Amino acid sequence: MTKRPIAAALLSTASLALASCGTQVTGETPTQAQSTPGPAEEIVAVSGREFATKSYGSFDEPWAAAFAPGTPVLFITEKPGTMKFVDTRTGRIGTVSGLPTVDYGGQGGLGDVAFLPSESAATPSRRTIYLTWAEAGSGATRGAALGRGTLVCEETDACRIDGLNVIWRQDPKVTGRGHFSHRIAIAPDGRTLFLASGDRQKMEPAQDPKVNLGKIVHLNLDGSPAAGNTLAASGARPEIYSMGHRNILGLQFDAQGRLWDLEHGPAGGDELNLVRNGGNYGWPVVSDGDHYDGRPIPRHSTTDRFVKPAISWNPVIAPGDFTFYSGKLWPQWKGNAIIGGMKPTVLVRVAIDGTTAREVARYGMERRIREVVEGPDGALWLLEDKDGGRLIEMRPAR
Repeated sequence: MTKRPIAAALLSTASLALASCGTQVTGETPTQAQSTPGPAEEIVAVSGREFATKSYGSFDEPWAAAFAPGTPVLFITEKPGTMKFVDTRTGRIGTVSGLPTVDYGGQGGLGDVAFLPSESAATPSRRTIYLTWAEAGSGATRGAALGRGTLVCEETDACRIDGLNVIWRQDPKVTGRGHFSHRIAIAPDGRTLFLASGDRQKMEPAQDPKVNLGKIVHLNLDGSPAAGNTLAASGARPEIYSMGHRNILGLQFDAQGRLWDLEHGPAGGDELNLVRNGGNYGWPVVSDGDHYDGRPIPRHSTTDRFVKPAISWNPVIAPGDFTFYSGKLWPQWKGNAIIGGMKPTVLVRVAIDGTTAREVARYGMERRIREVVEGPDGALWLLEDKDGGRLIEMRPAR
């Protein structure tokens, strides 16, 4: 293996030219050897002629992705507990070691990945990395964990994580394998982070201020409770920022620095919420959906006790993750939320109107979309859900 920092190599024009030679990358599974880097495969992944799409390989139940700041390198988590990275300029796929032991099954496994924006290409070979995953507890219990370590990339096709330590856990651990949520959002100033903690399909804990299930928590970078969480003054756990959440699959800041969450409802009632410090979002007391067995749930409109969604969907869109688009390649999309849908298989574009939102377009996709990330130049990078899910680059049609 060539001993050379991957990010530094990416910034070298000469090495990029050399890496572009070789056979085409068309996808691989963990049991296959790494492919020689080469150009991406042009595919048709989205309906209509307004988009051009390419595949950069397939992955083992991909769940989340993040670009290392200041680089074109995209890191991808795979739910069974593995991680890859893709040099999006060359198609080179590499592996990451030093990962935690995950409790894999149902909705559980390796989850989100995040980096500090301040650690850009100035320090290409070493940077802080945050990961979430489902971890086993005693008996048949489990819960989400947040870990922090150092990502070291000294080889062209391999990175490792050193010193990965758990800095936060869902409490209590409970039975079942659903609603971990565990999405990460680094605050715009880079000094704190926010983390989604699902209700673990237990419902009532979302309204209990003494547990951190069904909450969004606000933490310092070391995992300790951040200052200023207003619910603490009324006796809530000090890390709780908002409560009354069900299963948050997206957590993002908009260009104004406001935090939004994307949440699965029960039978109906998926939500996009503007998240407020101290806000209670009503689950399971109210919802715009009903229980799976048909029992009705009072609607948000029936009370002013809780914060109402900016928009909700019924029928559902079964959202994956989302991003607020910068407008670099699609100027008319600037500030819109671009949401991956899994049922139906769509991209949903939502315009934000102050504190409310409205759906403005849907684009049919070939498969379920688990993750949506904006690249450095404004291209959208999509991860398909489930085993064999492809990494897709989407640009305006030529």
